[in-house]
Amino acid sequence: MVQKILKKVKNRLFSDQWALYKKEKHLLNKPFYFEGNNGKAVLLIHGWTCTPYEVRRLGKYLNENGYTVYGPMLRGHGTVPKDIENVKWNEWLEDIEKEFLKLREKYEKVYVGGTSLGANITMLLAEKYSDAAALILMAAPYKFKLEKLSEIIARIVVKFQRYRKKTYPPTLGAARTITRLISYQTYPVKSIFQAFELVKRSRDILSEIKQPCLMIQSTHDHMVVKDNMEQLYNKIGSKNKKKKYVEKAYHTFISDIENEHIFKDILQFINEN
Repeated sequence: MVQKILKKVKNRLFSDQWALYKKEKHLLNKPFYFEGNNGKAVLLIHGWTCTPYEVRRLGKYLNENGYTVYGPMLRGHGTVPKDIENVKWNEWLEDIEKEFLKLREKYEKVYVGGTSLGANITMLLAEKYSDAAALILMAAPYKFKLEKLSEIIARIVVKFQRYRKKTYPPTLGAARTITRLISYQTYPVKSIFQAFELVKRSRDILSEIKQPCLMIQSTHDHMVVKDNMEQLYNKIGSKNKKKKYVEKAYHTFISDIENEHIFKDILQFINEN
């Protein structure tokens, strides 16, 4: 029995994510719920324009180690880009808040993790609900690179262009990356302002967050300011906090990660808290 469990965990941890993607194509735009056996739950939040599949492999790994793991779909995602055009940032927070409260009713502890803007939603949820057991912030923007200028340009662009196509760094945004394959590649310019506002709001409440917190960021994150993680680490109110860097990965790295020790680090952090 123990050998079977270990084999399942090993297979999930070191599986070829590209082969897994091809096998699980029918799941790319679906939420997931894996029932565990230790009475504790993990709520995982995907990033802007993406789907829960972004955190599915991590969710399966945590589930194979006893946790119930739920990856809901944020409003306007998993369909077509126009569906997020008029969604407000607080509606995403409301969606996650409802799911957190459902899990809280059933499980002894509920941990919350998010990637990119999903991490910012995690921060806002944690500030409101102090009983969130611990936080996993992956690729969390403290501040976007050229944030003020980008917002000014977006306000000009939106008057002439409704949608824009994403651009990627040539070395880290390869066409075969899972994140790129499962997310909207065209986005409504109007929705960018919700992303800016979400980051600003989470920045404002950092000192109010007290839960244990694990922060993970790529050393080559092209989306955020150079000292993004240091700013986040220094300003968050948590006394129990850890930071880890992933080498040479794209901004949202968790679905494509080859540094699989990060899965183990996340599990260890949750087990310790």
